[in-house]
Amino acid sequence: MPALMPSAVDVFESGDAALRVVATSGEPEQDWATVHRLAEWLDGCGAEGLHGAVPTYDSVLVEFDALTVSARQIRAFVALGLRQLALSTDDGATPREFDVPVVYGGAYGPDLEYLADYEGISVEDVIRIHSSKTYVIRCLGAPAGSPMMDGPDFPAPVPRLKDPRLSVPAGAVAVAGRQAVIAPAVAPGGWQVVGQTPLTLLNLDRDPLVPYRPGDVLRFRPIAVEEFAAYEGQMMEARRAEAHPAEARS
Repeated sequence: MPALMPSAVDVFESGDAALRVVATSGEPEQDWATVHRLAEWLDGCGAEGLHGAVPTYDSVLVEFDALTVSARQIRAFVALGLRQLALSTDDGATPREFDVPVVYGGAYGPDLEYLADYEGISVEDVIRIHSSKTYVIRCLGAPAGSPMMDGPDFPAPVPRLKDPRLSVPAGAVAVAGRQAVIAPAVAPGGWQVVGQTPLTLLNLDRDPLVPYRPGDVLRFRPIAVEEFAAYEGQMMEARRAEAHPAEARS
């Protein structure tokens, strides 16, 4: 993550038991770093009555037990956390890298051809653009810890489906607006699905449930339909030397 500099924030009450802290520097990378570092500090500070902090792109929801601690006290912890982080020389956890094989198009990516037509480019260009970027996981969303990322550099923002699907398979690789995501679990969805990874992202017996965290980076790698089975059932893990099945067997 970028080094944390002193950053202006606005703090709003969100019901009786939560505060919403919004970073307001006007620099997206700085604001993102601020709220994620603050959330990490709050989760580890051990403050009585503080349940947790959930960061997004430029804000963090701080939840607390209103019977134990007041919103005023939590505001003080937020201010203390920001001061501590501004003095820290620690840039946070080193990003892990993930390699994500994807079968594009066909039954795996039913919206690929529509997206190419909408963007006025070829299917091959959609795949090339989507798989040529290094993506930073900005936050975890629904369902089940979906990795939310800035989207591919398509000519125009991607529209959502007019009629959302009732069921999108686990591993679906999708785009909407200027964002990209992978679905860790079967769920309804209104994003344009361009492909599917055979890797498994979600493990209910693992803590954490997903192998990545905000700040980690990933790249999508096109594979042929025939290669899907070689990866199916494998857990998504950080990049390592034996990442490709064919290499692992050699």
